This record gives sequence, structure tokens and C-alpha cells, in this order.
Amino acid sequence: MPAPEEVFTTPAGPRGAWLHPAHWAPPLATFALVLGVWELLALHNRYLLPTVGSVIAQLAGHPGTYLANGGDTLAEALPGVAISYAVALLLAVAMSQSRLVMRAVLPAAVVLNVTPLIAIAPALGIALGFGRAPKIVLAGLITFFPTLINTIAGLRSADPQALEVLQTVRASRWDVLWRLQLPSSLPYLFAAARVVVPLGVIGAAISEMVSNGTSSGLGWYINTWSSNSQLDLAWAGIVTLAALGLALTGLVVLVEDRVLRWRGFR
Repeated sequence: MPAPEEVFTTPAGPRGAWLHPAHWAPPLATFALVLGVWELLALHNRYLLPTVGSVIAQLAGHPGTYLANGGDTLAEALPGVAISYAVALLLAVAMSQSRLVMRAVLPAAVVLNVTPLIAIAPALGIALGFGRAPKIVLAGLITFFPTLINTIAGLRSADPQALEVLQTVRASRWDVLWRLQLPSSLPYLFAAARVVVPLGVIGAAISEMVSNGTSSGLGWYINTWSSNSQLDLAWAGIVTLAALGLALTGLVVLVEDRVLRWRGFR
């Protein structure tokens, strides 16, 4: 199985190569095809799907509404992802150093992963109140397991020969972790971030949809207008949510490229 950095790596090229049609034409063609199919389906199913033009009109006519609700969703998602990422990293380090910790924590993490978290979202609202806390917790719970598993895999990916050299010179566990295992795990950590950062936004939006007392956020906005059969408004919220996920993924990729190049990864 290829390493995460190999899966997502594109061939290197000179600066400005992204301006070549070979780079931007395929995704542009795919995007145009999706919009074309969407418009065709909308014209024949007006009660199921709004036209592309009506969604664009909503976004262009009320940008502040979507930015404000998007900001509320981000304010719930990003803290949840950050806390989850930090806890998963610390637990993965502990699990890589101790088989006892691995045996104690991994089964619980698996149970958490297979639990339908959307079902406990209302209970979180009752337990933690109707503010941002239950949305932050749900975003963290949804993103915890992928981060944990990727980090464990990254820590185990260290070069065996380098590990043998460090053991030969009697390096401490801390030295092996800090100088070899953590640097080797960077591609896996960023691969996890590509998944969990936009996933955290989706988790926060889902929590907004099902939590009582919510009156802001893209999930609340989508759910409200879907219930009122205002599909153009609901789909404008969905497009905004997708744009936030895409923007955050692009930011992660940008940081990943800088950090991995600095660390000497291809």
C-alpha cells in the first residue's frame, strides 16, 4: 500500500506549471460536467433540485448571510478538530510506546468509531447545553479515530535501519521519538488532516441540524430552509459548506507542501 505522501503527490514541475492547460483543464471540465448534469436534472425536477442560476443568485444576493453562518460553523468545527487532533496525537505516542496502553485504548477507539454519533448529538445538547460546546464535542468525536490510526501508522513507519542505528548508540525513547518517529510520521499526520479538517466542518453542521436551541450555522440554515421547501436557499448553504471544506483542504495542502519540503520529503 503506498504511503500517504505518494498517494497525493503530483509530478514536480517548474514554477508556473499549474498555468498549463493540462493542470487546470481536467478539473474545470469535470466541474462543468457536474453543473451541466445538475442543471439538466433541475429543469426536469424543479421540486427536487433548484437550478444552478437560482443558487448562484442566492449566494450573490446575500453573501453576508452565508459568511456569517459559515463563520459560526467554523467556530464550532475548528476547536473540535484541534482538540481531537492533539488528544489523538498524544494517545498515539503513548500507544506506540506501551503495548498495555495500546490494548487498553484501541478497543475503546474502535467502539467510538462504529458508534452512530449523530444519534447522540441530541443527548450532547441536553448534557452540555445549547451553545457551541456540543457541536465542538461532536466535531472532535467524528475526527478522532482517523487521526489516531494515521498517527499510529506514521509512528510505525520509521526507517528500521535508522531505528537500529539509534538503538546501537543507546538513544533514549525520547530521542527515538523526537528525532525519528515524529518526523517520519509527518506525511501521515497531514494525510489525516486532509480528511479530518473538512470532516470536522461536516460534523459541526450535522450537530447544528439535530441539536435543539440552535439558531445559527450552516447546518441550521440548511435544515431550516429544507423544511420550508426553499431548496435554492438550502442548496446555497450546502454549496457554502462545500466551499469551506474545499478552502480548508487547500490550506492544509499548502501547509503540508511547505513543511514536507522543509523536512526533505518529496
